[in-house]
Amino acid sequence: MPQVKAYGSHAAHKPLESLTIPRRDVLPNDVQIQIEYCGICHSDIHTIRNEWGGAQYPLVPGHEIVGRVLQVGSQVKKFKVGDAVGVGCMVDSCHTCSSCQKDLEQFCMSGATFTYNSPDKHLNKPTYGGYSSQIVVDESFVLKVSSKLNLAAVAPLLCAGITTYSPLKHWKAGPGKKVGVVGLGGLGHMAVKLAASMGAEVTMLSTSSSKEADSKKLGAHHFANTKDALTFKKLSGHFDLIINTISAPHDYNQYLGLLSVDGTMVLLGVPPEAIPVSAFALIGGRKSIAGSLIGGIKETQEMLDYCAEHNIVSDIELINPDQINDAYERMIKGDVKYRFVMDTSKL
Repeated sequence: MPQVKAYGSHAAHKPLESLTIPRRDVLPNDVQIQIEYCGICHSDIHTIRNEWGGAQYPLVPGHEIVGRVLQVGSQVKKFKVGDAVGVGCMVDSCHTCSSCQKDLEQFCMSGATFTYNSPDKHLNKPTYGGYSSQIVVDESFVLKVSSKLNLAAVAPLLCAGITTYSPLKHWKAGPGKKVGVVGLGGLGHMAVKLAASMGAEVTMLSTSSSKEADSKKLGAHHFANTKDALTFKKLSGHFDLIINTISAPHDYNQYLGLLSVDGTMVLLGVPPEAIPVSAFALIGGRKSIAGSLIGGIKETQEMLDYCAEHNIVSDIELINPDQINDAYERMIKGDVKYRFVMDTSKL
């Protein structure tokens, strides 16, 4: 069983450090990938610090993976050595349930195998993520990456990109639609780029006026400061769709008031506690509040192809592995524009 270099932690209260992890031998349907870059997602922090519970140690995060094919199994048809490829939040599923049959592997009835901290079907261990030099993945969960794009900046598309693309497509963002994006971070900046590219009228909703210039550069047509009470009066009933990326506690009812009749607010952020929603906030305009996860493999490939066609990547700050603990603290403070990416060649 091959051993590879990685960065992870042995306990919730310990910093991340260099370690060695096992990878399985390449099976007939497998693709072995030399990881070049791995994006840093806020869920990595939640998981490795066991803030959501269920963390299994040693834990190696990372589910925004981009690299090159090193080896393919004897039955692999879609990839060859040297191909630029990506791996997102999942590395397997049951393949047979109703969700998997609809290309919604993220909602696998048996539970998708996530890229890290998930039961590994092949090893008697949890899965280990992309803060590592190599990974072995079933070819059906490997994605093609265009050579047109900067690979480092592509990495966050495997989570932040698909997490925002999927609801924008599902709720039909496009010409004639007014989309509000709440929060300008890793998810929010991708939501602005994608919604604008789809032809929607995009408004950034933020508590910080200092983000107005950046939001306009990213493609937002308008900016509104949500600390100003007048914002909620001026924009009452304005939006067809709101993409809410905020993970801090905030008043959902206020934002529901910004929706037009039949409008929907989609939750992508995960606040640490339940937030009450008034029935009146929904009844008054046949409004909806919804949630969205990532997308299935087919939709994730569609997103990558769309981004290649429209020259869309994430705005990133490239770091070395030994900077990861500082990067985590900066992320918590919102001190990154807008996604950290680890150069795993430096492991």
